[in-house]
Amino acid sequence: MDFIQQPEKGKGDPSEKGIQFMNIPNSTKPRLVVIGGGFGGIELIKELKHSGKFQIVLLDRHNYHTFQPLLYQVATAGLEPDSIASPLRKVFKGYDDFYFRLTEVEKINPEKNCIETSIGHLKYDFLVIATGSKTNYYGMEDFKALAMPMKKVSEALDLRSRILQNYEKALLIDDPKEFSSTVDIVIVGGGPTGVELAGALSELRKYVLPKDIPELDFSKMAIHLVEAGPRLLFGMSDNAGKKALKYLEELGIKVHLNTAVKSFDGFNLKLHNGSEILSETVIWAAGVTGNSLEGLNPDSIKAGRYVVDGYNRIVGYDNIFAIGDVALMIGENTPKGYPMLAQVAIQQGKLTAANLKTVLKGGILKPFVYNDKGSMATVGRNKAVVDLKNFKFSGIFAWFVWMFVHLLFLIGFRNKVTTFVNWIWNYFTFDRATRLIIRPWSRSACVREFKEEKAYVENQRGKS
Repeated sequence: MDFIQQPEKGKGDPSEKGIQFMNIPNSTKPRLVVIGGGFGGIELIKELKHSGKFQIVLLDRHNYHTFQPLLYQVATAGLEPDSIASPLRKVFKGYDDFYFRLTEVEKINPEKNCIETSIGHLKYDFLVIATGSKTNYYGMEDFKALAMPMKKVSEALDLRSRILQNYEKALLIDDPKEFSSTVDIVIVGGGPTGVELAGALSELRKYVLPKDIPELDFSKMAIHLVEAGPRLLFGMSDNAGKKALKYLEELGIKVHLNTAVKSFDGFNLKLHNGSEILSETVIWAAGVTGNSLEGLNPDSIKAGRYVVDGYNRIVGYDNIFAIGDVALMIGENTPKGYPMLAQVAIQQGKLTAANLKTVLKGGILKPFVYNDKGSMATVGRNKAVVDLKNFKFSGIFAWFVWMFVHLLFLIGFRNKVTTFVNWIWNYFTFDRATRLIIRPWSRSACVREFKEEKAYVENQRGKS
């Protein structure tokens, strides 16, 4: 098998003259490029650690892996971001023939087996796209500009700062409507993220903030959870949805089912049923879409996800794979693909690593079969719901199971210890130790960033 080599200066394809190539050494091994250091990408590289069969290059726009299931705890002052983030170079320390580059991938050129990035081009023999998902606003530009997403560490920190800033601001407000708009919070989306965030905010309202700011009456702080569907935790069992609703109502959360949002002007949220909620803080947890890249055949992309075969190869390409949230594997029992969960990404990463080794041997690839290990969500102190294959339960035991599983899958011993210590501290002291406004949030800055991003996307489309 002939392997891709980076062109030497002044040599190679004349059409590539003047192109800046990434500084990665040539190798006698096939080059495997992995885009994305999420659950799937990390698992795939770990499975290839001792194979010695590939030169592996990992590309990511961040130099760390984020344990996204606990982002909401960073947003609600329960954990510091370094408790749920692990430096990618540290994760793969000591790996042979492994290279990490901090960069933004701009385009894939499958005809030349080449990736275009912000720091240069890179040739590949095999490519695995593990770019995960991004927030889906379903075309509602006002929410994209003004609502608060929570998919990244920076967004969780922004949300934490905004909540704390608003309560400092509320001390200066006399007008009842302005006060409600400042302190009330609306969460859009009744999935695990929305439910867990609502529960954490209710604990912040009940146990923590009244001690910090005794001048404010936090009984007047309303937390709304708005869900367009008829139940919470769609994708889990009916019993889990009912239990979650019961728990949230016990915590004083105002849950609005069968209620779709219509518009948001930054101060007033309008709903399709004609009602309105005064709030400056609308948190968007209503869904995600695949984080696909430019360059591949548009027919291979549906709803932002790459259509893959049973071996996670993108349809139409023999040497390009997609795993995790960005992969859409449609089957007889999965007409909409597998759920966008960490477990799917981890299992696809393991199988793709095995299949890549099989490709080099000329063997028969093994198809992906998802082993559903269950799903769970916590709704606050001593309250959680767990759906296993043959066993469904809720309450304090479910809460302990939820904690154990999340600690188990955190990357790094230090992160496991610091997270566990924080949880123990929070549980017995009813306190949150990270109520810090490190990076003050600014709406004008966010709107400006949104406009700049929109202009950049339109400019790139014009170039295409």
